[in-house]
Parts: sequence; structure tokens; C-alpha cells
Amino acid sequence: MQTRSFAIPVVAFSLLAIAGAWMGGDWLWLHYLGKPLATVCILLFAASVKTAVSPRYRRAVLAGLGLSLVGDVLLMLPMDAFLPGLVAFLIAHVFYIAAFARGSSPRARVVSFLPWLVIAGANLAELLPRIDGALRGPVLAYVAVLVTMAALAMARLRTPALAQAHPHSVRYAAAGGACFVVSDSLLAWDRFAGGVPLSALLVLSTYWIAQWCIAQSVRAR
Repeated sequence: MQTRSFAIPVVAFSLLAIAGAWMGGDWLWLHYLGKPLATVCILLFAASVKTAVSPRYRRAVLAGLGLSLVGDVLLMLPMDAFLPGLVAFLIAHVFYIAAFARGSSPRARVVSFLPWLVIAGANLAELLPRIDGALRGPVLAYVAVLVTMAALAMARLRTPALAQAHPHSVRYAAAGGACFVVSDSLLAWDRFAGGVPLSALLVLSTYWIAQWCIAQSVRAR
């Protein structure tokens, strides 16, 4: 019941934001309204979870969601605030890393890093030459932090002790990390490589699925 009471407004506000971004013009206000409110609802859900993995884990996820909200607002402003938005999300991922870092085995971490490094390398090989020189450093830093976040989330799932103790949490964390990589990859291709079909739908839907999964991972079971 608790999950449904938050999931319904998250879906509703997400759809408003996607519709507003897609239609644009006089309908852009729907995007400005729905985008931050969807993230606020996800943050409130994570704060309301009764049995958390740990207080430290919850605090780190809440900090990541709060900084994601800042990034949401910066990226939707009617000006080019891409770099400040990028920094806000980079710091958000640092907090997610703090949540995911403990407990996974060294072997699980190594195995989990490899596929994300391959994906990141393939994206960067195509996109980096198209990125303005002033943005290349921040983008590379962001990619490194994003890959670390996704890999550590996956490593929790690959660590038997954690998977047995918190099966709900580790599955959702791994799914959230993966969806974040998908969303940010689509965003990068849309911004730097001439556009992605249905970009508002694909980028934003995978983004909120990622955040919802990470919020769900706060639950111990």
C-alpha cells in the first residue's frame, strides 16, 4: 500500500513532464511542474520506508535524490545550465556510491566493473570527438563516477552474503544503476550526436525508473 501511494503520483508527474517536454511551446509548463515533483515523490518514498537497510544507507540515498532534484531543476531551466546540472548529478552519484560501497566482495566488484567499462568506452569513443573541449573533462569525470556507481550497485547483487541478507535491496540497486547508465547514455547521444528519436520519453522514463529503483533499494526486504 505504501509503495502504491507513492508510485501513482510518481507515474502521474512523470507523464506530465514527458508530455510537456514532447509538446513544448505552451505546454512546457507541464514539464516544469512534473519533473521536480516526480523526483520529490521518489525522495519522500525513500524517506518513508519503515525498515531500511541501514540509517547510513538511507541518508546517502536521500542525499543523492536531493542533489538529483537540484540537477533536475538546473537542466530544465530555459538557459544552458548543463554544466551545473552535470555537477549536481555527479555529486548525487557520489552519495549513491557511498550507499552501495560497503559489503560487496572484491571479486564481485571486478566482475561488475568490466561490462560498464566496455559500455562507457564504446560511448566515449563515438561521442568524445563531438563534445566541446571545455566540457570533455567534466563529462569524463561524470562518466567515471556513473560507471563506479553502477558497478558497485551490481557488485552488491553479485555478493552472496548481501544478496541473501537483503535480496530486495540488492536487486533494485542493481536495476537502478543499470537504468541510470541507459538514461544518461541516451541523454548524451541526444545532446551531442544530433538527437535521439522520442528522446523525452526514453531519457526521462529510464531516469525515473532508475531513481525509483534506487529509492526502493532503501528497503531491507
